[in-house]
Amino acid sequence: MGLNTSAEAPLPVGQVSRLIGGWIDRLGQVWVEGQITQLSRRPGAGVVFLTLRDPAHDVSIGVTCFRQVFDDVADAVTEGSRVVVLAKPEWYAPRGQLSLRAAEIRPVGIGELLARLERLKRSLASEGLFALDRKKPLPFLPQLIGLVVGRASAAERDVLENARRRWPAVRFEVRNVAVQGVHAVPQVVQAVKELDDLPEVDVIIVARGGGSVEDLLPFSDEEVVRAVAAARTPVVSAIGHEPDSPLLDLVADLRASTPTDAAKKVVPDVGEELERVQQLRGRGLRAVRALLDREERGLAHALARPVFVHPQRMVETREDELEALLGRSRRTLRHLLDRADSELAHTLARVVALSPAATLERGYAVLQRADGHVVRSPEEASAGEELRARVAEGEFRVRVAESGPAAGG
Repeated sequence: MGLNTSAEAPLPVGQVSRLIGGWIDRLGQVWVEGQITQLSRRPGAGVVFLTLRDPAHDVSIGVTCFRQVFDDVADAVTEGSRVVVLAKPEWYAPRGQLSLRAAEIRPVGIGELLARLERLKRSLASEGLFALDRKKPLPFLPQLIGLVVGRASAAERDVLENARRRWPAVRFEVRNVAVQGVHAVPQVVQAVKELDDLPEVDVIIVARGGGSVEDLLPFSDEEVVRAVAAARTPVVSAIGHEPDSPLLDLVADLRASTPTDAAKKVVPDVGEELERVQQLRGRGLRAVRALLDREERGLAHALARPVFVHPQRMVETREDELEALLGRSRRTLRHLLDRADSELAHTLARVVALSPAATLERGYAVLQRADGHVVRSPEEASAGEELRARVAEGEFRVRVAESGPAAGG
């Protein structure tokens, strides 16, 4: 039920504390997982004090247990160990402090951690976070590299020194973070987001040296994996040594086996690139020389052909052919003219032979009426009609005395 309070009728602190304690007392036992960050075993005391911290968040809570409960796991549990605790929440009213009273403590073994990681790996893979088509290509020559790494660590030194040895002008934007322990996850996530928000950062390297499975757990945390998957900037994972494989390796755009390997994969070697440029220049020069040599040989071969060595010979040959063709055409034309002349003479002879003029030459005459009609029969001429008589040497006029068959006889 809600409390009826006001500025004029407030509750005393003790009553509020007792009310909170009453609410908490009604809670049952719960299983809690965390990492032991502080462990206090006072000699002669029957109670052990622990501080249990969330592995991925900056949240902790105090835990107390009887010495006998802790002695059952004392050989397997130390500061930094991950444990699962069966405990009941308790409220210490005088100080207003919440704690847990542990009834059982179980260390989280390597096998169980690996099983949890495998389940998380399958879950994230089913979402497509590890798909190859999500991988972004790295720039050939990044102008500014973001580096997430432990402060003053060997990993930081390896990345910086090897990168600058390969390309002295390379620049870094470094974010020093905790790389293990309870602060590692939030700091790594924050560093990745900060670098991803900088437009001048071309690629981000998350680097850490080798370590145990527990030490590398922050780089398999779901929050870290999702932060890298959401980054727009290409991310390179360089965690541990070659056998180490946290989930960050699967979601990153490129996995490097070591921090040194990350520097080699992200930054090109200026000496190698110069040598490659020189090799390409050499190949280009050889290709140009080969092309020029081939064209020069082709030109020399072309110039050696007779048409170029003695160009007038082709003109002379064509001149001879032209003269031969002209001779043939003249002979053909002469033959055609001779044949046409002969045919014309024969035709003329036939025309002369068949011409009326030839008949007139033999003494015959042609009588024509005034309208030009040739008289072929005596009946066609009438008495007294004037006719024109044509003879070989000319013509003259005649008049018909009488006509008819008898006159003709």
